[in-house]
Parts: sequence; C-alpha cells; structure tokens
Amino acid sequence: MTSVSVRATIVEDNTGIKSQLPIVLTEQGELTVVTDYLLKLEADDISGSVIRRCVRVVSLLLDYMEANKDLFNDPKTLFQTFTKRLYTGTIGENGLDPSGLYWLPTATENTNKLISSITGLTNWMADKVNAENMNPLCEATPHEQRLNYAAWYRKNQNDFLGHIEDKRLNKTIQKAITIKGRTPLIKTEDDAVAFPEQHWSVFLKEGIGGAKDPRVALRDKLISLLMHGGGIRESEALTLWVTDVFEDPNNPDSAIVRVYNEIDGAAPNNWKGRIGAITREAYLKQEFARIPRKRMSGTQHIGWKSKVVDHKDNYIQVWWFPTDYGKLFMMLWKNYQKYRACVECNHPYAFISFHPQFMGNPYTLNAFHQNYASGLKRIGLEPNKTEGLDPHGHRHSYGRRLERAGLSPLIIRRCMHHKSLRSQLPYTGKGQQEISDELTEATLQLADPDSKVKAFDWKELVEYGFGDIDPQGFFTGKNPKFGRT
Repeated sequence: MTSVSVRATIVEDNTGIKSQLPIVLTEQGELTVVTDYLLKLEADDISGSVIRRCVRVVSLLLDYMEANKDLFNDPKTLFQTFTKRLYTGTIGENGLDPSGLYWLPTATENTNKLISSITGLTNWMADKVNAENMNPLCEATPHEQRLNYAAWYRKNQNDFLGHIEDKRLNKTIQKAITIKGRTPLIKTEDDAVAFPEQHWSVFLKEGIGGAKDPRVALRDKLISLLMHGGGIRESEALTLWVTDVFEDPNNPDSAIVRVYNEIDGAAPNNWKGRIGAITREAYLKQEFARIPRKRMSGTQHIGWKSKVVDHKDNYIQVWWFPTDYGKLFMMLWKNYQKYRACVECNHPYAFISFHPQFMGNPYTLNAFHQNYASGLKRIGLEPNKTEGLDPHGHRHSYGRRLERAGLSPLIIRRCMHHKSLRSQLPYTGKGQQEISDELTEATLQLADPDSKVKAFDWKELVEYGFGDIDPQGFFTGKNPKFGRT
C-alpha cells in the first residue's frame, strides 16, 4: 500500500469554520492537489460518499502505478489496463497475484463510478495544474507527480480515458469516451424493495412499537409512520424540528408535517437574526451554536437528498396516504411531546435519544437502524434489504400504494417530491405478486370462448416434440417411448 486515507480537520482561513474531510497521505506526505480538489467538491455541495469514492480511486491508482512501474511505456495502455483491473480484480485463476495488489472484482456499477471519479479529478487538474511530462513509472517519482502526469496526459492527449479530438468537429461532438465504463445490467423493480404490506400493522404495533421504553416506542412509531404513511426518507424524518408539526386547519385531528432544508429553509416563527439572516443555518448558529447535521461528520451526520421542495420557504410537506395516517400521527405526536418536554435539549430536533448515556441528544441514523432491526426481530423477521425489510422499503411501499390507487403520475411526483416523472418509476413499478395475479387473470380470459386468443392445447403441442429438452422422444412427439402421463 503506497497511500492511506485519514480524516483531517482543514483550516482554510482565519475564520472559525473548519472542514473535516478524508485526505490521502503517502510517504512523501499529504497529496495537496487531491485535498484542494476535495475542498472544491465540498464547496459544490457534493455528498460525502462521492468525496470518499474519489479518495479511494486515487489510492487505487497510486497503488497500481507503484505495482506496475516497470511494465508500461505507453500511458494510454497503463490507464486502460488500470480500468480493466477495477472490473476484473488482480487475482489469477491459480489464486495468486504477482503484483501483490490482490484486488477482488468490483461490481460494474461501482467500477463505473470509480472511473467517473478519477476522470473528474484529472480533468480538474488539467485545467488547474501546469503539469509537465514525466515518467509515472520511475521508482523515484513522487506520488503527486504521478497524478500530475495523469493530468498532463489528459491535457495533451485528450484524457487518459480516451477523449478523441477532431478540430473539424464541433466541441460538443468531439468528445467520445473510449473507456466509458461497461454497461451495467438493467435492474427491474420488484417486491424485493418494497416493505411487505402484510407485515406493516404487526410491525408498527408489536415490532417497532414493542420496545420496553414507551418513549422509544412512540418515537420510532412516529418515524415509521412518516416513512410508510408519508413516503419520506429516514434521513428527512430525523431532520424534523419540534416546530414543524401543526394541526390541519381543515381537520384538527390530523397533522400537517413540514420538513425543512436545514441550510436554506426558513427559520421558525419568522425569526430574524443579526444582519437580517432568516435561514435555519443562521438560526442554529445563533440560537444553539450548532451547524446543520448535513455539515456534520460521524454519527451525527444526516444527508439531504431531495432536490424538490413544496414551498418558497424550502420545505417538503408530508402527504399522508391513506389520509388516516395523519390522524394516527397527530395522536401519537401529542403523547410523544409530553416525554420530550421532560428532557433538556439544546437543539430543536423532534426525535431525541432516551439512552442514559446520550439523553436528549439528536437521534442518530445508526441508533434508529439498530432499533428498527430489533423491531423486526420481535415479530420473527430479519433485516433484509432484498425483501424490503429495511427503512427505505417503506418509501417504495408508499409509492406502490399511490400507483395502485390510480393517482395521476403528476400527483405521485408531488407526493414523493421527485424532480421528474422518471424518478418515480422504481417506486411505482409492478411487484412480483401483482404481475403473477395479472397473468393468472389473463390466463383465465383465454378460456373465454369469445376470446380472440385461443388457449394452448397441451396434448397437441407435445406431439411436435421438444428436441432441446427431450431429444430421445421419451415423452413428446407422435409416438413417445414412455407414453404420455
């Protein structure tokens, strides 16, 4: 291993703001050019997972260059082979790897993301770094110079991932990626991602609601209702503030729930801070000396995925379906608030920890996942994402419910806060059982004498034989050797 990744606190100026990012260290020290690029990604509000992926692929590239420093004279072949090894791994059929890398094969989708990450880095370096041509395989060459070489090659040879330039063509048409990543398998959306509706009621009452501590049971029930009955993500549910649940003026027994973007969302109660700031980020800083959880690291971090809001104040509203879920939420919410009010909290988050060691702290995703898994086990189920038995499965269940009700795709898009109609397809596709039921119904229609499609006569069909599955004619053909059963 020629490099390691460590999490560092980075001070960029004389203000009180610091960045916490993973950086790449080698025996020569920090790779500052990579750190600069990661700071740029952070400034562009790129997610932490993308930043970590960039760090990982840089380390992989440096390791590969070190392990193969005496083999390649052509940089194009080097980088092309590097991308191939991301797919195939480096271990031979005999279980050995002379390079010492011992990489396992990586899924096509993940490898494509790694290739995209290294392309973004070298493109940025080519524009920002005046890198000179240098041999990346020379033993004495520092690792940062090797990355500079990759940027130089990108700048002078139209990208080590194969951009081809023709001066006669328009610049938009000129770029044709040769090594663009393999085409991943097309995934169908089926019951494997939706929480099974037949388990929902018992899970709410006896599973997640079966916790010994009634405060914990109420809290986790409310979060589950937001996901299952309102279709929001678990991260959005845990971002909810105590100020953002209201009685519905048209139905006081039901709840209106609004989840605000913690950075750009409007502060509660028409708050206005110093120099006229009105955002939630300013409110958190001035009133609680906190930063939004999206900017935090560690277990307190919570992302924000939604790109669509329902109001100029930058919030998404929970649309209950069926609408009775709004009434159940309000009833539980009123009881939960009695428990929360008894705990000292120096923050506005609705859902808090009741663990003695972390009493009153904002509830974390890790803690919720543990309690969610315990809830499944109470009713005899095991956490299993492929069967929809995980928090995100409730959002899929919500989308399927909307689709089965025959609602307009435009309404479904609003309910799920998607930017485009295409985004909702994974949530509204037919499940396996639904497909099976429709095929059964269609089969029954074949028996209808008025049907234009005639049912298959199995006896007549087998007389023609099946050379691929019964080549000896034991059971099929005009005169099957063993007759017909």
